[in-house]
Amino acid sequence: MSADPLSDALAVADARSVFSGGFTAGGSWAIRLRGRDRLKVNAVVRGGCLLVREDGGEPLKLSEGDVVVSDGRQAYVMCSEPGPEPVDSADVAVDPETGMARLGGGEVEDVMCVSGHIDLSRDSGELLRRALPEMIHVRADAAEAPALRWLIGQLTEEMQPHRAGGEFASDQLAQLVFVQVLRVCLTEADGLPAGWLRALADARLAPALRLMHGDPAHPWQLEELAGAAAMSRTTFAVRFKEAAGVPPLSYLMNWRMSLAARALRQDTTPVASLARSVGYTSESAFSNAFKRAMGVAPRRYREAARTEERDARLRS
Repeated sequence: MSADPLSDALAVADARSVFSGGFTAGGSWAIRLRGRDRLKVNAVVRGGCLLVREDGGEPLKLSEGDVVVSDGRQAYVMCSEPGPEPVDSADVAVDPETGMARLGGGEVEDVMCVSGHIDLSRDSGELLRRALPEMIHVRADAAEAPALRWLIGQLTEEMQPHRAGGEFASDQLAQLVFVQVLRVCLTEADGLPAGWLRALADARLAPALRLMHGDPAHPWQLEELAGAAAMSRTTFAVRFKEAAGVPPLSYLMNWRMSLAARALRQDTTPVASLARSVGYTSESAFSNAFKRAMGVAPRRYREAARTEERDARLRS
């Protein structure tokens, strides 16, 4: 692995971002959006609107250039103003060529929003989802917003019908959009729940995280990690647990299990070799640790992953 925890986590979670459409709107309108247990992404390309969460709270005003990422567990409504009865996104007619819907009765389409999702179905330990707040609002004036705005603009261009290479380019741009959103989170760590992303945002803790990610098989001790953070053992342990939600060595074990799970899904490395690659000298010790973390033994996990992949290929 690298010493870049953000890239590592994205690779291990195998997060896949997809932007496939959106809507234009004019007049009075409202649409209910559901993440369906995936991260839901909406970017306002033109105009502005309101976002109302169905679990309550003040409406969120969205302006041109804003991006919203929801954790997918709660539905929310995007609307021109409070009051209109929302139509469910599943019931909206979509142009099959552009993936875009038309909302409202106004003659002028003064709002345009592109939408997508981030598939975390391969993130068996919910590494990413648990590190993110329920909703992320990236304002157009945020430090990372200019790059994000450019990416969204390029995405909009690539989503035009019959554009050569458009599908491939859209997939790559969608991945970069998610990276930029996470970078914004790193600059606004106060809004993050306890987890690896919040720990990475702490400049004092980040060196210790980079050590663990750079060499996960090394038998790291608390003294070494505290030294990298230039803290005493006690201060480091307390600060790390407050930020990451778990003690440093528990984090290391969880990270090793995430790496092992990815390897079991993706290759045929013998379990004994895999155990050594994540710091275990005994296959049985690794298997016991993996079963405690994932609820199933490594070989059964690999068999289930292969079955799931085979079934997905048959469905496609």
